[in-house]
Amino acid sequence: MAKTPRQRPAHDRLMQAAQELFYNHGISATGIDAIVARAGVAKKSLYNNFSSKADLVSQYLEARHAEWLALYAARTAAAQTPQARVLAVFDAYQDHAECAYKRGFRGCGLLNAAAELEAGDAGRDAVRQHKEEVERILAQHLAELLPEAPERAAATAAHLAFLLEGAMARAGLEGDSRQVRTARAMAEDMLRTLT
Repeated sequence: MAKTPRQRPAHDRLMQAAQELFYNHGISATGIDAIVARAGVAKKSLYNNFSSKADLVSQYLEARHAEWLALYAARTAAAQTPQARVLAVFDAYQDHAECAYKRGFRGCGLLNAAAELEAGDAGRDAVRQHKEEVERILAQHLAELLPEAPERAAATAAHLAFLLEGAMARAGLEGDSRQVRTARAMAEDMLRTLT
């Protein structure tokens, strides 16, 4: 039997509330009181599960990263070629953009969070690491496609990563995944010229 929302552990309820509120309203605009109210728990529960708001933000960023990795894993499971695995990265971002957001798609939740955090904040480093991992994934698949040209594979991965980030920024402004689909088509054209 599935647990009702009130039966889920307080940690999970707090994370769900933080994810919704941070994405919809921003980290700075979301206070602890709003999070505990949305989660339906006492404030003490928050501090029993997280050492501070900064710890909650850190776990939020980790959850967003894990969420994208799961979307990517689902897409790449059916990808049979290096080209298809590269395009699976774009497809995972499209899936991210097409999730059922209560207040509409507002762009990459990680970049939105990073924009609010001060230079040198650990959260910004976590976002940078996520973006670098996406580029490494692209580079890995391109290295399979171009085993004799590792420099070209790395340069193409950087190019595709920038294309993807630009598409996500535009998709966030427009509130839908059209720009990600356009970027995927561009990436597919680029991949055709590589072989």
